[in-house]
Amino acid sequence: MNLHELTSLIEDKREEITAWMEKKRSEVSIPIYGSVDIRDAGWKIAVVDANHFPAGFNNVAKEDEEHLAALLRNHILRRDKNCKWVHLYPEAHTRNAAYAENLRTLQRLLLMADFRCTIGSPELGEHGSIDGLSGPLKLDNVVLKDFDGEQRITIDGERPDLILLNNDLTEGIVPGLGTSRVSPPPQMGWHVRKKSDHYQALQDYVDEISEMLGIESWSLMTDWFISKDKCLDKEACRIELAAEVDDFLSKIGTRYQAMGIDREPVVFIKNNSGTYGLGILSVKSGSELLALSNRKMKKLMYSKGGVDVEDFLIQEGVPTCLNTESDGPVEPVVYLVDGQAASWFYRINEKKSDIDNLNSPSAIFQSHSEVGHLYGKHAHGWHALVAELSMLAMGKEFSAYQN
Repeated sequence: MNLHELTSLIEDKREEITAWMEKKRSEVSIPIYGSVDIRDAGWKIAVVDANHFPAGFNNVAKEDEEHLAALLRNHILRRDKNCKWVHLYPEAHTRNAAYAENLRTLQRLLLMADFRCTIGSPELGEHGSIDGLSGPLKLDNVVLKDFDGEQRITIDGERPDLILLNNDLTEGIVPGLGTSRVSPPPQMGWHVRKKSDHYQALQDYVDEISEMLGIESWSLMTDWFISKDKCLDKEACRIELAAEVDDFLSKIGTRYQAMGIDREPVVFIKNNSGTYGLGILSVKSGSELLALSNRKMKKLMYSKGGVDVEDFLIQEGVPTCLNTESDGPVEPVVYLVDGQAASWFYRINEKKSDIDNLNSPSAIFQSHSEVGHLYGKHAHGWHALVAELSMLAMGKEFSAYQN
């Protein structure tokens, strides 16, 4: 079955899907923003990574900015009709010019939405600016001040109405946040959140929408499991993980054979807590895992901030059938605001194969306006659908963390 040939299913059920989405969004706390990486094999279209603190707004198309700004404004004012001032709390990436450009774009969107927007953190307090791709980005002087016995961030002695968190909190809660004026909620940081929690939350939504469309839910979600407590610096842990990988690959291979899919199964081993493409490895067998050099094994165990990695998400590798004529395999990246798929761009990597992780330094990004004509009907069909299901799952995750 090729989902590209079934895109009309979505349009035929558009009113029913819209009503279903509205109902589901009313049941959870929809994130202010998020991004997802999608792999489109034709026979499977699935979200393979979901980020609650997107850091690539600099890659969105200019023509999408007005819509993004309107969605940001609607989301913020729906929660606080008196909000006037939004403060961007960033990562401490003082040398990452692309990240600085992401902040510049977010600030521009918030200004377009008629908010005052400041940027900075106590950690970056000594930096008057950071270098972006288009020049220096001015930072505001953020100072911690005591309010009712708790430290809060201030700018010129005043507190912002809302802190827009653009820091994934891998290393824990950053100073001065509090809880009442922060979005996304700090509980969604990688110090708490697990990748597996997302897919657990996503499964029910995928099952429901698949039943509505009359297709198998397997077509819209990657298979996965969690391997826990794997101290990979010890041989016994590696042997146990290799056996789990072989069993999982066998199950995927059986499924492929039954469906007439002529592919060798691949699995991705990922740090269950983390982002930025760190701690990711793909293998085709358990023996391949056991044969890894110490350098590659350490790479798998590496995480941002040096946080220990012992739990791994083992995920079915989904090849991409999308490609450009000259630049290599392609995967869509969807940026969402207020739960809606609002902007697309495409990660392209000429040095990788159609099953590889494309998120590497050799990747380039092209906006929907540049290459979207190649994938447009899928972007506004299956790609948007699985992306918006992912935002529902993020809202469901937050509800679980609150309990």
